[in-house]
Amino acid sequence: MLENLQERFDEAARRHGVPGAALALWAGGRLVEVATGVVNRNIGVETTTDSVFQVGSTTKVWTAALVMQLVDEGLVELDRPVGDYLPEFAVADGAEKAITVRHLLTHTGGFDGDLFEDTGRGDDCLDKYVDFLHDAGHVHAPGALFSYCNAGYCVLGALVARVRGTTWEQVMRERLLDPLGATHSALLPEEAILFRAAAGHVGPEGTVHHRWDMPRSNAPAGSTMCLAPRELVRFGRMFIAGGLAEDGTRLLSEESVAAMRTGQVEVPGISGLLADRWGLGFELFDWGGEVYGHDGGTIGQSTFWRVVPGADFAIAMSANGGGFLGLLVDVVLPLIREVTGLAVPEFPVPAATPGVVDPTPYTGRYEGPMIAYEVAEADGGLDITMIPGEFMVRAGTPRTTTRFVHHSGHSFIAAELQDSRHETITFVVEDGRAAYIHNGRALPRV
Repeated sequence: MLENLQERFDEAARRHGVPGAALALWAGGRLVEVATGVVNRNIGVETTTDSVFQVGSTTKVWTAALVMQLVDEGLVELDRPVGDYLPEFAVADGAEKAITVRHLLTHTGGFDGDLFEDTGRGDDCLDKYVDFLHDAGHVHAPGALFSYCNAGYCVLGALVARVRGTTWEQVMRERLLDPLGATHSALLPEEAILFRAAAGHVGPEGTVHHRWDMPRSNAPAGSTMCLAPRELVRFGRMFIAGGLAEDGTRLLSEESVAAMRTGQVEVPGISGLLADRWGLGFELFDWGGEVYGHDGGTIGQSTFWRVVPGADFAIAMSANGGGFLGLLVDVVLPLIREVTGLAVPEFPVPAATPGVVDPTPYTGRYEGPMIAYEVAEADGGLDITMIPGEFMVRAGTPRTTTRFVHHSGHSFIAAELQDSRHETITFVVEDGRAAYIHNGRALPRV
């Protein structure tokens, strides 16, 4: 497949309507890169392997690595309260006294995570964001449940900046990007403009989104970092090497690398793109061998990143519009299977004859700061209406109603295929009644 990778990549991008994409992989001791399409349909600039994309939440592993460097130096302890390092950290219900650094790294802090407050472009933006979190709502008790939490990683970024005595961006450059030898990276718009930077494309027509930059206050969670895919591959190889950069510089201890790759919490739901378990920053996947990585997305841009240490293999792909999952299904997942020999699972599909379950424990309304779900009984399953909040409306997300049928346990799967996959949803049931709807995030019943 490597021999005709460019041809396959071009063909798949055309078939799925992807404006532009780039892919890099490390296999057999060499770097292979391909690119296709354009970075911006309005101006027609060609995508190259040097193009930088907004990598979204893959940034979280970089932030986690900065935290683990502090652990290596004895400056931070994972099981101490966050407030020991960031005294002004607080949330609405007072739970901050029990929230540890480990809780934030593993998305188990228990407070609202999708809070994208823009606190300005100043170097104090993370401090202001931490102050803003004083009103963050309670989702679950700290440590009780996995619920993806962007806000927790913003707090970790503020912690890193505070302990180092500078900004998150400066620490990222000095402690990771520069020592790794990364040449195609940007953390601010004025840096990205120096590169062939991808623009996000949205909607069925794939039009360029009207805004490119996102709040700096959310940078440690994934709002600003731009990378060429090869830089994610370079980062992944550092973990394969037990914490060593290509030139032999030690960036993390072997103990910290092992801890980041060790499961800390189970993720409710059906395996697919989402992890089976979460480590300290890393998503962990049960693919018949050790696999870790992280996915990311901003408005109109998506990134996929996986590392297979046993095969000395790392792969990253970014694209700037819809059809991203089609590229994964047609090119990336078969490539991983071929090169590593792993039994990468297919996306789940509904049973030919789905089972019938009592809908009563699941019906109702579930709500978070970014999205709400209304679950109603339907013939043969559940009708789940997704109601976007203000942030998602601005990003162009419409209100939708989807028919779900039973898959297994308390998990349901969309009856119809959308964007190369069947969406899945899981309910967390307590005392015979769903307390949360879980789609990576735990949204409580209201």
